[in-house]
Amino acid sequence: SCIYNSPKIEAVRSTSCAALPSSPSSMSCNYIVTAYRPTAVNAAVTGNFTGPSDLNLIQAKGNCLVVNQVTPEGLKPVVDVNIYGRITIMQLFRPKGEAKDLLFFMTARYHLAVLSYDSATGDLTTRAYGDVKDRVGRPTEGRQIGLVDPDCKVIALHLYAGLLKVVPLELDSGQELKAFNIRLEDLYAIDIEFLHGTDSPTIAYLAEEPTGRFLKSASISVRDKELVKGPWKPTTVDPQASLVQSLPLPCGGVIVVGYETISYFSREVQHAIDPPTIRDSIISCIGRVDGSRFLLGDANGRLLMLFVEAEEKMDSEEASVTGMRLEVLGESAAPSCLAYLDNGVVFVGSVLGDSQLVKLSATADDSGSFVQVMESFTSIGPIIDMCVVDLDKQGQDLIVSCSGHGRDGSLRVIRSGIGINEAASIDLQGIKGIWSLRCGPGSDTLDNTLVVSFVGQTTVLSLHGEEVEETDILGLASDQQTFFCGNVSSRRILQITSQAVRLINNETLELICKWHPPSGKNISTASCNSVQAVVAVGSELHLLEIKQNQIDEISHVVMEYEVACVDITPLGEGREKAELCAVGLWTEISVRMLQLPGLTPTVTQLLGGDIIPRSILMTSFSGTSYLLCALGDGHLLYYQLDPDSGHLGAGKRVLLGTKPLVLKPFKSGGMTNVFACSNHPTIIHCSNQKLLFSNVNLKEVNYLCPLNSEAFKESLALVDDNTLTIGSVDQIQMLHIQTIPLGESPRRIAHQESSHTFAVLTMRVEYPNRPPGSTAPSASASTMVTNTTVSPVPEGIHDMPLGSQDEVEVFSILLLEENTFEVLHAYQLGPREYAVSITSCCLGSDKTPYYVVGTAFVRPSDKEPIRGRILVFQTLDSKVLTLVHEVMENGSVYQVVPFNNKLIASVNSKVSVYEWLEEKELREECTFTNNILSLFVKTKGDFILVGDLMRSFKLLVYKQEQGLEEIAMDTTLNPIYLSAIEMIDDENYIGADGRHVFICQKNSEASTEADLAFMLQPSRINIGDNINVFGRGSLVMEHPGSTPSPIQGKPLLYGTVHGAIGLIGQLNPDAFSLLMKLQNKMASVIKTVGNIEHEVYRSFATEHRTKMPEGFIDGDLVERFLDLPQTQMEEVCKGIKTMDAQGSEVDVPVEDVIKLIEDLSRLH
Repeated sequence: SCIYNSPKIEAVRSTSCAALPSSPSSMSCNYIVTAYRPTAVNAAVTGNFTGPSDLNLIQAKGNCLVVNQVTPEGLKPVVDVNIYGRITIMQLFRPKGEAKDLLFFMTARYHLAVLSYDSATGDLTTRAYGDVKDRVGRPTEGRQIGLVDPDCKVIALHLYAGLLKVVPLELDSGQELKAFNIRLEDLYAIDIEFLHGTDSPTIAYLAEEPTGRFLKSASISVRDKELVKGPWKPTTVDPQASLVQSLPLPCGGVIVVGYETISYFSREVQHAIDPPTIRDSIISCIGRVDGSRFLLGDANGRLLMLFVEAEEKMDSEEASVTGMRLEVLGESAAPSCLAYLDNGVVFVGSVLGDSQLVKLSATADDSGSFVQVMESFTSIGPIIDMCVVDLDKQGQDLIVSCSGHGRDGSLRVIRSGIGINEAASIDLQGIKGIWSLRCGPGSDTLDNTLVVSFVGQTTVLSLHGEEVEETDILGLASDQQTFFCGNVSSRRILQITSQAVRLINNETLELICKWHPPSGKNISTASCNSVQAVVAVGSELHLLEIKQNQIDEISHVVMEYEVACVDITPLGEGREKAELCAVGLWTEISVRMLQLPGLTPTVTQLLGGDIIPRSILMTSFSGTSYLLCALGDGHLLYYQLDPDSGHLGAGKRVLLGTKPLVLKPFKSGGMTNVFACSNHPTIIHCSNQKLLFSNVNLKEVNYLCPLNSEAFKESLALVDDNTLTIGSVDQIQMLHIQTIPLGESPRRIAHQESSHTFAVLTMRVEYPNRPPGSTAPSASASTMVTNTTVSPVPEGIHDMPLGSQDEVEVFSILLLEENTFEVLHAYQLGPREYAVSITSCCLGSDKTPYYVVGTAFVRPSDKEPIRGRILVFQTLDSKVLTLVHEVMENGSVYQVVPFNNKLIASVNSKVSVYEWLEEKELREECTFTNNILSLFVKTKGDFILVGDLMRSFKLLVYKQEQGLEEIAMDTTLNPIYLSAIEMIDDENYIGADGRHVFICQKNSEASTEADLAFMLQPSRINIGDNINVFGRGSLVMEHPGSTPSPIQGKPLLYGTVHGAIGLIGQLNPDAFSLLMKLQNKMASVIKTVGNIEHEVYRSFATEHRTKMPEGFIDGDLVERFLDLPQTQMEEVCKGIKTMDAQGSEVDVPVEDVIKLIEDLSRLH
């Protein structure tokens, strides 16, 4: 379900809708792809899945299945695959005869599968599968429940009201699993567990009846397909009991967790405890440690341990439970699932914030907690709202999202690229190169010196902890520009200057020997490894061998043209000596591959154009060798390289900047990466045998070197025009995420460019009548800021009864600085006033920017709010929110949107246009009321798109004289519960209903006026997640002169409940047609996990009707083409036709398809 505002003021945003017809004449060409995969963990299990002795943690993140192996070093990734469906149920089990565990899962659309791990191939194998959806039946109002019985004979599912679905388990039959329904005597089972130690599959379940909740039991007769009497009679339990946990033998029985009590039930014994600590919050999940210890997690993030005390029976292998004990361990993320690993380590999976690995200690720390956080895993879900902005005005957008809930609420700043965490900086101008050294005795492992080159001179900086001071190295030439300086073999230092190659003793720092070019000319460029150096003198190349006390010239050659750049990096793990030398040449604009030691030319590669190569590098990514060649205009050419012969594969070109690039290799996390220094710095890395280019969040880097010193471990020293910066690299990934903790739930966000601020609507929960000794609420952003204003209660609200004050939701408007995200001011609303919507705009002829906030007064007795306010704030000195005007409304102000220097507000069922008077007041100009609830409003020009609670879209037009007029509506989707809308352009409108995305079009070609009033619906697709917000923008910077994007215009971004970010763009018809043919071929070629068909997964399905996807290219599937081997690529492309220059139909070249998909993949 979707995390959002109170149902009193916000419609539930995930429900069924009717499939819609489309016009055969309409054409919509859209591309949808996941830019950032789901991060919220809704299920986690542990067991021996990949091997009999392997301990595995398996996580379900929306439609992603992640298998990790637990190792002493941490979690090691094994498998990470997309499932064609959102995983709702997951369990490990081991049938007789199996050496390792099998995995059962089910999706939200009732597809189930049983998987095993193939150790030989590293793939998941589908052992059983089936579709258990009923043609008729009312889905259960609670969560889907599914589990395998302890003897692994049947799977029991509670998916529909009043029914228990039973699936006899048959592995490797090659046929779909068949299920049958058994009637339950209760409509809904709140929770179900199989009992241990029974002759036939027996369930215990919580049932809700008008008189309360009961624990019932029943045995499943597979032969008779019915439920028979269970081991005990129905028993009354806690009125708010929600969880059942079975105990393994020898104890058996079940634990029932309620709001006030925890009870144990078996055939013979019953026990109950009512510890006060359990009442602080609702227990949300339970995880088994062993047969007598169980972890409990509550909605506030507390971890508790339940100890079950038992004693063995005389002359029996059974045991009898004698009591229970509950202890509070400490706090973690608010858990959705708990999985005990080993040695006191627990995985806390969360859908409301970051998931964690925590260690349970035997002794408490200073704060009294037994819980120690070992590692946190970033999750940006649920994304409630987001703002897409370009703060740096560099042409690259970033997302600021309202993520998490309650104590785990935060803002997440999401950028494309990689962050550099600055540790130190020094003001130095004119640097032309930098290298790190290990100098002096005892300096075998850590760097302690930086050598910095300038025009005509070289400076040495010594590192003492975090202190940096200038020093001298006796044998180093400080009066010349340095081209290379580094540690080489035999504990020596090599310096290459414009005049000589110098070998220096690492212990005494004295000069041992030096080599001068025989011609007496200056060295122009050079490259070095630990035992070899290549120096260029004009067009001459000299290969030198570095020995302990001498430098020997091995060979030399005169090239036809002057050498522009050179590289001699060894290829292959652990190699010291290079077999190849790569050379970039002037004039010819080419790359030469030379065989060593003779400097024998083997390959010539013309680069084309007239821009010379400026930096060249041979490197290996994931076992594959590449030649990277950087040009003077910011382009990078890269080729696959045969490390033995030097032969080059087909070249590819990418634009990484607009100035010359400098390529520098470095290691991060044990993996080789390449830093491309330029005015748009980029890190080149590899994933799934594919080179990826991630922007670095720095404006410019001219040179760098790796640095691993005592104070700066695994860092980089980076140089721009004025500064030397030392910093560490964030995790290498495509998106960099910065967390701004709030400690309360963020609901809405708006950005104001002129004041350089963000305004965020937040909610925290207070407990005025909190009993003594209970857990106090944690601090939050709105309570910690010193500059706070409390809104007075407006007139007419004093007489509104506000209901119980045991738990109060307090809403605030936070003003934050846009770069530091420091909270400058908090404006707190009064009791029961909910902040619902916000925007930033200028009104009328007034050039002052305002924040406008819509609110609602919520009472438990009201079906919908009957009062609300529009608040207009000015940001004085960019530090304080000052209320300049307010308007009382007869309902909830769901949306406030700027509109042609006016303001549009949707209040319950009406949409109103307000004008801004010179007196700085809002006046209602016109109103449209033909809605059920106007939840969403978007504008473009004079057009207004309204997203209604049940009536999908309405398109209004504003006319100066007539006011608001309805000109079109979408009737094909009624009823539908929208969760987000956006206007693509004047004619196309996109909406999400929680699971699906659909596009409606104005019927501009209609022949009658009646047809004009009804929209067409040419595009629809299921994404399997709940979209909460759309925003126009792009996470990737487009460089001037780069290849035009296949997407027309700026794409749309969307955020989901499970923390995924997606991208939607419009394609031209030719590209769409080609990709649709490719998609159909890919769907038949790609092996799916669980045997779920692609077309079925992406179909637009309701409980009663299903329509196939249309008008969308599934980028998640199509981009997997790049992961296929060449032979399979050719097989997929076979039969896909395209038009050549002469208009003839020909098979599409594989290279053209690769280029198109690579261009699309670079969009995210």
